Amino acid sequence: MIQKWLFGRLYSLQGLLALFLLGAILTGLIASCSPVVDKVAAKKPDIELTLVSFAVTRTAHEAIIPKFVEKWQRERNQYVKFSRSYGGSGAQTRAVIDGLDADIVHLALALDTKRIEKEGLIAPGWEKQFPNNGIVSQSVAALVTRPGNPKNIQTWSDLTQPGIRIITADPRTSGVARWNFLALWNGAIQAGSDENRATDFVEKVYSNVPIFARDAREATDAFVKQGQGDVLINYENEVVLAQLKGQKLDYTIPDVNISIDNPIAIADKNVEKHGNREVAEAFVNYLFTPSAQAEFAKVGFRPVNQTLAQTKAIQDKYPGVSNLGTVKDFGGWNAVQKKFFADGGIFDQIQQKNRN
Repeated sequence: MIQKWLFGRLYSLQGLLALFLLGAILTGLIASCSPVVDKVAAKKPDIELTLVSFAVTRTAHEAIIPKFVEKWQRERNQYVKFSRSYGGSGAQTRAVIDGLDADIVHLALALDTKRIEKEGLIAPGWEKQFPNNGIVSQSVAALVTRPGNPKNIQTWSDLTQPGIRIITADPRTSGVARWNFLALWNGAIQAGSDENRATDFVEKVYSNVPIFARDAREATDAFVKQGQGDVLINYENEVVLAQLKGQKLDYTIPDVNISIDNPIAIADKNVEKHGNREVAEAFVNYLFTPSAQAEFAKVGFRPVNQTLAQTKAIQDKYPGVSNLGTVKDFGGWNAVQKKFFADGGIFDQIQQKNRN
């Protein structure tokens, strides 16, 4: 009886062992036939984005891009490789039109973005695709002087003093220089000048410009590093960035000023070709977040994110401007381009008079 019981128990144990081994074998077979779903296998192929931007945004973008890359990789398990190109806004615009394969363009003024749109690379309505009508960075015009401001330059009108040497970029090649022109023009108009007197005023200012720089960064280098000129007209953000690099600069933000609005857009034709629209749109939207806007603010741009803009730290760093004009006050960029910067426009007329 005992032997029979022991034999039954042994038989049961052998059966259980056989079932266990069979289960293990089947599990291995199923696993070998099923797709691997671990993180390594689920990783997506790398994807590339090409950002083309105007020169003075470089420092901000170089801080923002790694944050976005880390975020996208964490959330989508995909690495984004960025190609970047920085330069004068006008020159960058021409490069994109001529074949620079940009996925995203961040330029100094909407006129340049419109030029790329006209060539069929950007779809109409790009202004409505992203927050704030596509304006992702903002600044105002600043007057930078030598230590102690020996020439006592406080306002736009002080730039007409005889013998003042002014450093600024060329409106024919630089977006910031067109904003500088509008700041001067707006200053004259707000002071009560009609268009004839405003033209005379701007002519006197430009007669004090010994040579034009190609872009905002070159203008800053000429003034700060090479010691040229008595006063520099440039973006406020260029001055803030120079200070962050240890350069002590005296500057004034005139109370009558211009809102320097820098748009961003997706080059639709190129992203369709590259198949990277999802990540391109995600990056542009990321630029409007408080995290990215804080990086713009660190290097001198005024935040377009209103929550961030209303913080005490930002308001202390960027005091308000009492009379801030916009390009819309002058009819928008198409009207401004035709009136001031087209061949034979007011800027050409001023230059002709100064050469004579």
